[in-house]
Amino acid sequence: MQNSLKLYLEINNTNYIFVVTKSDNQENFKIAYKLVIPFKGIADNRITDYKNAYYIIKENIFNIEKALKHTFKEVVLIVDNLSPTFINLSGYKKLNGTQIQRENITYILNNLKSYVEINESRKTILHIFNTKFNLDNKKIDNLPIGLFGDFYSHELSFTLINANDYKNIKNIFDRSGLKIKKVLIKNFIKGAYINDIHKDYETFFQIRLNKNNSKIFYFENNSFKFEQTFEFGTEIIVKDIFKITSLKEEKIKLILRELEINHEKNGHELIDEKFFENEPLRKIKKKLIYDIAFARIEEIADLLIFKNINLKNYIKFSKVLFLEIDSEPEPLGLGKAFQTIFSKNGQFDLKFINCLSSTNLVNTANKLVQFGWNKEVIPMTQTKKSLIGRFFEAIFN
Repeated sequence: MQNSLKLYLEINNTNYIFVVTKSDNQENFKIAYKLVIPFKGIADNRITDYKNAYYIIKENIFNIEKALKHTFKEVVLIVDNLSPTFINLSGYKKLNGTQIQRENITYILNNLKSYVEINESRKTILHIFNTKFNLDNKKIDNLPIGLFGDFYSHELSFTLINANDYKNIKNIFDRSGLKIKKVLIKNFIKGAYINDIHKDYETFFQIRLNKNNSKIFYFENNSFKFEQTFEFGTEIIVKDIFKITSLKEEKIKLILRELEINHEKNGHELIDEKFFENEPLRKIKKKLIYDIAFARIEEIADLLIFKNINLKNYIKFSKVLFLEIDSEPEPLGLGKAFQTIFSKNGQFDLKFINCLSSTNLVNTANKLVQFGWNKEVIPMTQTKKSLIGRFFEAIFN
C-alpha cells in the first residue's frame, strides 16, 4: 500500500498545497494527507526568493515523509500562478493528390516546435496540443495518415512558462531529492475535468470569479489554448455598494445572500429591518443595491470576455461558458443577474459549476499523469524519446 502513495504540490496565488494520495489494488483513489502552507518566496507570478521557497518546500516534504513513514522519489507539480503564455501555430503540406505520410507530419511538428524554441528561447514548453487537423479545408477528427488530398494543415497549441522559473523549480526539487514527474497548469486540469463530466463540450470558455481576482481560460477541440488573469473579483461589487450606501461590508454580503428582486412586485421594497439591529434603521431600497451590483457585473463581464480583445477570434468558435463563483459568502441573490449578463440574453449557453474540490483536482491530475490526454502531443517532462516518437506513441497507443 505504501508504494501507492503519490505526492502532488499545487502552487497558487496564496498557498503551497501538499497532497498525498493513495490507491488500492482496485484503483480506488483517496487523499491520504493534505497540508496547506501560506507561500513565501513567490510574488507577482515569479519566484522572487529562491532560498525561502526552497526551505519551505523541503521542510514540509520532510515533515510529510516523517508523518507517513514514506520517502517520495517524485512529485507532480500543479501551477496556478506562473503566468503561462500561449502560442498557436499552423504548419502546412501541399500533397497534390497524394497520401499523407508520417514523414509529412514529422516535418510539420519539428518545424513548429523548433520555431517556438528559437523565438521563445527564454521560455520552457510545458504542453503541446493537437488543436486541428484540416485536409482540403475540411476538419478531420483524427490524425489523417493514409488519406489522399491536395492540401493539409496541422495546428498546434503551445503552453509555455518562463525558463528561469522552471529551472528554479526543478532545482528546488532536485536539491530535495525529488524528480518532477509532470508539471500541469491548473486550468488545463480543470478543462479536462469539465470535458470529463460534460463530454459533449470540447470547445468552451471557463470563468472563475474569486474574491480579489478572476481568471478565464479557453479550450478548443479539447486543447488548452488560452488563459488570462485579472486583478479584480467579486469584492469590487461589495465595495461599489459601500461607496453608495456606506453600509458595512459584512452587512452588504449578508444582504446580497438574501437579495431577490422582482421588479414588478417588490422592486421598491426596503432592506429588511433585521439588517439594522443595534443601529439606526435606514431606508435603502433593494433595487438600489441590485442596480449597483448589476452595473458592476456587466463591467466585469465586458472586461473578462465580451470586450476582451484577446478573445475576439475565439468567441466565434464557441458559445459555451462555464461560470464558477468562488466568494465567501457567495452572492446567491445575484444569480439571476449573473445569468442574464454572462449569457447575453441567450447568446451564450451559460452553465454554473461548483469550485473544483481538492479530490477532483488531484484525481483528474492523476488520470492525466497515468493515461495522458488525447490531444496532447508530448509529456510535460523530457524523455530520451524523440518528439515524433512520443507523438506517435501517444496517438497509436
